[in-house]
Amino acid sequence: MRYLTAGESHGKQLTTILEGVPSNMPLLQEDINQSLRRRQKGHGRGKRMQIEKDAAEIASGVRHGYTLGSPISLVIHNDDFKHWVDIMGEAPIEEGAERKLRRKVSRPRPGHADLNGALKYGHRDMRNVLERSSARETAARVAAGAVAKTLLRQLDIEVAGYVKEIGGIVAEDQPTLTMKERQEISEESAVRTLDKAVEQDMMDAIDHAKKEGDSIGGVAEVYVEGLPAGMGSYVQYDRKLDSRIAGSVVSINAFKGVEFGLGFEAARKNGSKVHDEIAWDEQDGYYRKTNRLGGFEGGMTTGMPIVVKGVMKPIPTLYKPLQSVDIESKEPFNASIERSDSCAVPAASVVMEHVVAFEVAKAITEQFPSDQFPKLKQAIDDYREEIRCF
Repeated sequence: MRYLTAGESHGKQLTTILEGVPSNMPLLQEDINQSLRRRQKGHGRGKRMQIEKDAAEIASGVRHGYTLGSPISLVIHNDDFKHWVDIMGEAPIEEGAERKLRRKVSRPRPGHADLNGALKYGHRDMRNVLERSSARETAARVAAGAVAKTLLRQLDIEVAGYVKEIGGIVAEDQPTLTMKERQEISEESAVRTLDKAVEQDMMDAIDHAKKEGDSIGGVAEVYVEGLPAGMGSYVQYDRKLDSRIAGSVVSINAFKGVEFGLGFEAARKNGSKVHDEIAWDEQDGYYRKTNRLGGFEGGMTTGMPIVVKGVMKPIPTLYKPLQSVDIESKEPFNASIERSDSCAVPAASVVMEHVVAFEVAKAITEQFPSDQFPKLKQAIDDYREEIRCF
């Protein structure tokens, strides 16, 4: 499985094209739109989320509720484009109509792709950079991940994303929660946390940052349950599943770090407090007594839940902008302001959930026969029984 996305933040639409989704898999438009709605929620979101009502149109690859095995194309229309036709339209600008460039950007914002992208692609108007580098693109990635989550769900594999930390306020681990509880509690929370004791503190921190014209970041966590042991591989670096998940998480806008299980805390502990002892019983076969390594050993799943955290920096678009340099005048200037959020960690946890889901689904379709979904499901079931009796 693979996918590509296209589209600009204020362009006509976002487009996702997926290839490699097995045929004869049930897939409904609502499966995708439910995920898109979740991405738009969360305390701290900006006004753009009040403008857009994200919904995906399945344009190809699905017939009568089942996938065809051919590429699936998904389209998300940008409602705000009607206000940006002159600025973002594809037609050449008529002579003397330079006024249509009234939203030209020559002042790069610290922390964004503006200046680096302009240097790389030779754009004097950095709107050509920021429109594509915008986190608006993550809607297209969530759409792809929603298809992957549909596949995983029908293989009895569930994924949940939620918030572990915002602005230094840390949610306590909730190890006894079931997967269903993780999903339900995070959906009910305005900041998508599982720890009700810190929910209001997180919202207060977001409100304070907004009042100050500032932004705050945090940590999102994704929990994957139901994967059998042995997914991924140790034989080459690019087949290690934890490595691929880590790369996909860092590819999300504003994410700067990834850890599995104990993560960086493992550097401060003895080996006896880090590694997971192996046990066996007749019903389930091999299992780990703990899950400190977050479900991975040697680049492969252990059969324990995958637990992966992603660090999101504060959004760099600030209403009290940092200093920058105008690329036309070369004079110091306050960085330009684009519409933004004071905190997007709750929404980012949804994006991370779907990005991780896609990597897991991709690994499954690579490891097992996947042209037809019924055969894939049978292969997974047979493999689960094989390793249970190993």
